[in-house]
Amino acid sequence: MVFSSLLFLFLFLPAVLALYYVAPWRIKNLILFLSSLVFYAWGEPVYIVIMLLSTITDYGFGLLLSRPKLTKVQRKWIVVSSMVINLGLLSYFKYADFLIQNVNELLGTHIPLTDLPLPIGISFYTFQSMSYIIDVYRGTAKAQRNWIDFGTFVALFPQLVAGPIVQYNTIAEQLRARSVDIPMFAEGVRRFIIGLAKKVLLANNIGLLWHTISSSNLDSMPALTAWIGIIAFAFQIYFDFSGYSDMAIGLGLMFGFRFNENFNKPYISQSITDFWRRWHISLSSWFRDYVYIPLGGNRRGLGIQVRNILIVWLLTGIWHGASWNFLLWGLYFGVILIFEKWWGLKLLSRLPRWVRHLYAIVLILVGWVLFAFEELPLVLSYLQAMLGFNGQPLWDTTTLYFTYTNAILLVVLTLASVPLKLFKRMDDRTIPSLIWYGVLFFLSVAYLVDATFNPFLYFRF
Repeated sequence: MVFSSLLFLFLFLPAVLALYYVAPWRIKNLILFLSSLVFYAWGEPVYIVIMLLSTITDYGFGLLLSRPKLTKVQRKWIVVSSMVINLGLLSYFKYADFLIQNVNELLGTHIPLTDLPLPIGISFYTFQSMSYIIDVYRGTAKAQRNWIDFGTFVALFPQLVAGPIVQYNTIAEQLRARSVDIPMFAEGVRRFIIGLAKKVLLANNIGLLWHTISSSNLDSMPALTAWIGIIAFAFQIYFDFSGYSDMAIGLGLMFGFRFNENFNKPYISQSITDFWRRWHISLSSWFRDYVYIPLGGNRRGLGIQVRNILIVWLLTGIWHGASWNFLLWGLYFGVILIFEKWWGLKLLSRLPRWVRHLYAIVLILVGWVLFAFEELPLVLSYLQAMLGFNGQPLWDTTTLYFTYTNAILLVVLTLASVPLKLFKRMDDRTIPSLIWYGVLFFLSVAYLVDATFNPFLYFRF
């Protein structure tokens, strides 16, 4: 079940909201927990066991950490045990076949693959559950003694499948006590509709263009067609993922939760450093707080800092998927960030604003090529097409057709990617705001009624 489906919009969500608001406070978290289990089990009833195992394990480890007489060594072993179990489950389901394939190719063996489907959202709820154990160990959060409340934190359906990744210490108090008034609920509905429109009206439509271009013969692709294609992918993944994050944040508000923002207009960035402060903020924050800083951050000299940055970005890459292109994608951005940290940002500061922006966008688009194709030969072929190294002309009639038929959509996508005062002014006016969001919701539903192309890119993560 996905948010951008008629089943969710007109059956699941209304039913859960009704149950939640008629229920007394003492069972509201129970309603959310059971509803979240239904939401998850709808697509993968078997793998709900994996999520519950992770939940029960970390709940127990949290209680152990709360014992006052434990030694420092014992506390560390509890944390290590939690990490081994959580990362073991994640590695088995997500990375086992990748490892087996590479061992077979390297050693000429024939170890059979597991061929297990990836449990939906495992990368997200594993990181959330791990954040709880680390927060309790550090003393920044108290151990949760109510199993239903902890289960609600791990399984909460608004952000279960694709984030934002919620760190336990940011939501602990909200699990114990929260309230919703009419303005907060209205803000949640508004945010949800924005996310739904991003996903359905923008990401899906530009995704069709990317699907068409990426499926064509790369050896005969003109350079401008290749650039149009990767620009389409950049818009698709942004509006798909940020749309889902908006819907998750909106749903959280409807139930009294305030989740941290996950995107902040990343395509207006003027450096890659700036881009990663704006893109998938919850993931960057998680790696900063639980990997980079514990490794020593920037406190132990230049060499250690470079090592820490590379470790974080290799992990960021492999977090996204079990294939070499994701590792290269993470390494690519890690190297650029190291360059910017010591020399690049100083050089960029001397350049005009538009040059800095162009620099960032070009590097981001090249990065999306690494991200979009899991097979490295396809990555190389697409980059050759973008650079005109495949012997093809700069453009052809197909290029002009793609440009002409998608010009209005590309303009809309561009405007929606930058801050506009128009939308803020509209939100400040009640009647225009109601009309605007009503139209967006109607158009989104109308699209879904007849939709044949409704992918969700972050399901695979």
